[in-house]
Amino acid sequence: MTFQISGLDPAPFAHLHAMSNEQLATGGAQRLHVAEKPSAPCRISLDDAEVGESVILLNHTHQGADTPYRQQGPIFIRETSTRFAGRDVIPPALARRTLSLRGFDAADMMVEADLTEGAEAAALIERFFANPDVAYIHAHYARRGCFAALIER
Repeated sequence: MTFQISGLDPAPFAHLHAMSNEQLATGGAQRLHVAEKPSAPCRISLDDAEVGESVILLNHTHQGADTPYRQQGPIFIRETSTRFAGRDVIPPALARRTLSLRGFDAADMMVEADLTEGAEAAALIERFFANPDVAYIHAHYARRGCFAALIER
């Protein structure tokens, strides 16, 4: 069974990089300079930002459905227009971390959930998609619980 992991579309975030720190703060966001790697997994490129690189930390609604599972949380984005999209490939930021995978049905209700090491995530993704009720999967970084990426069939 194949799967597709996609980073977030960079277009809705592009304007943030031109904003001053004060403007970002007004919207609840912050510009941070990366001091160590891996510490700032970008949700667009799905790789960690490099030491010395600037990233924007902001709150993002990743599960916008009007269900009890509606959710938002902090994400890092780097200044890039390169969006990760890979078929049957676990991107670097996910591969190097423990993940919480959450399978949702067509009504946006969670029907599967489990933990896996990122490098071994393909097997759990395949197991979830073997369940015909799973329409899509959200990956979260297990330690901090933050949204990592959308996984689709």
